[in-house]
This record gives sequence, C-alpha cells and structure tokens, in this order.
Amino acid sequence: MKDFFKNNKKRILKILAVIAIIMIAATVWYEIPVTEHITISGEGKIDYPIRFALVTDLHSCYYGKNQSQLIKMIDKEKPDAILMSGDIFDDRLGQKNARIFIEGVADRYPCFYVTGNHEFWSKKEDEVKEFLKSKGVTVLEGNARDININGNDIDICGVDDPTYMAESKWLERLDGADRESSPEKYRVLLSHRPEKVEAYENYDFDLILCGHAHGGQWRIPFTKRGVAAPNQGLFPAYVDGLYDLDNGSEMIVSRGLARERMPYPRFFNHPEVVIIDIG
Repeated sequence: MKDFFKNNKKRILKILAVIAIIMIAATVWYEIPVTEHITISGEGKIDYPIRFALVTDLHSCYYGKNQSQLIKMIDKEKPDAILMSGDIFDDRLGQKNARIFIEGVADRYPCFYVTGNHEFWSKKEDEVKEFLKSKGVTVLEGNARDININGNDIDICGVDDPTYMAESKWLERLDGADRESSPEKYRVLLSHRPEKVEAYENYDFDLILCGHAHGGQWRIPFTKRGVAAPNQGLFPAYVDGLYDLDNGSEMIVSRGLARERMPYPRFFNHPEVVIIDIG
C-alpha cells in the first residue's frame, strides 16, 4: 500500500485537488439565493389573484450592499405583501443586516412578522419588535390583522415562537389568532415551527407559513427531503415546499436565507424567497 501511494502520488494529489475544487464550487453555487414559486387555490375565498413573498430565517445574513441582492429579488416578483415567519434577526450576528432589509422593504410593502427562536435566544425580542413596529411592520403575537388585497379580504394571523413558552401558553396564542380571525375570510397563519402540524390540524387556517428547518441543511438531491432539522431530527418530514395537512389546511415551509450564520454549507439547498400565488 505504501508503494502504491508513493508510485501514484501525483495522480492522487490531482484527484484530491479536483475533488476539492468541486466541493468549493458546489459550496459557492448552493449559497446563491433563488426564488421558488408555489401556486395554490384560494379555497373559494379569493376572487382576484394575490401574491405573497415568504421571507424566513434571514438570521441577519449579508445579501449585498444595503441588502440589495435580496431586495431586488423581491422587487422583481412584485408581491402584494411580505410575510416573515421568524428568525429574521439572530442571536450571534448583529442586527445591522436585518435592520437594513426591513428599512428597505417596509415602506413599500405591507409587512407582517412573527418571532423565531433566535430572536428569543438573543434576549432582544422586545427591542426587535419595537424596531419593527416603528417601521410600520405588523408584529403578530397570538392575534390577527385584516387586510384587503386586490379586493380580497384576508386575515393574517401569527404566533410567537414557543422557545421559552409552555406548550399550553403557546396554544393559547394559537387560540387567540384563531378567535381574532374569521373563517369566512382566507386565513393565513405565520408560525416559525413546521413540526407543530398536530396543533395546526386542530384549526382551519387556510394556509400556514413556516421556516426554521433550513431545508434540512443538506438536501437529498432530486427530493424535497433534508438530512436534519431542528426539533425534527434526522430525515425530517417538513422542510421544503407545500404540504397538505389532514384537516384540509395547506402548509408551506421555506428553506430560508441563512448563509454565513451556519457552521456548514447548504449542499443541494439554495437559500430562497418563496413566492406564493393564490387565486
């Protein structure tokens, strides 16, 4: 074996160099953000088409000067509103990039937000909420807000992340969002956690929007399955795209936008903004 390596040293080094180049190229490629389009029915409650941009798990990551790369991606799609399902801010990276993003979109689009676990881990969730409110973002904490988009009456509902909250308390927030919204309207629920399917199935929200799973971090090629996700473990069930729940609700899970925040790359798993067309 020693003689083999000695006699083939140059060839082995070339092979290793090629592998390294491929790995570096793949790492760079899969850090490039994309827009994913999902089209769903309005369940008979939507008369005129609506477009939402779902933005999750930014983790205050950098997307060009003044977050221009991310903002241009959204502007190109011309959404009617931006819905943020948590972890826009981070507990380790500073708030700068997240604040720049908010300042870049909040005066041009109706924006709705719920917390993720990292906002709570930062111990600055109140500061974050006050900043968002000062910019005109609707912060949802177990309640709902009605909005008319293109002639459609819609309730946007939302719950805080349950990081430091007893399950019973979180369910009370979910009850509150349900009470403040009307089943006669199209109802969208913002919630960070996709693994809470059993709880969501006790209600009749039309659409539930989540993040948190980061696409399973390493996505299995040619599938919508990931390798691991927080609170779901290995080969998690809910990481990417559209899911039909047993109660008739639809749930969309975004792979999110975290990049430099993560200690390992996102193989086969581009960061994303999800564009949702309802009509």
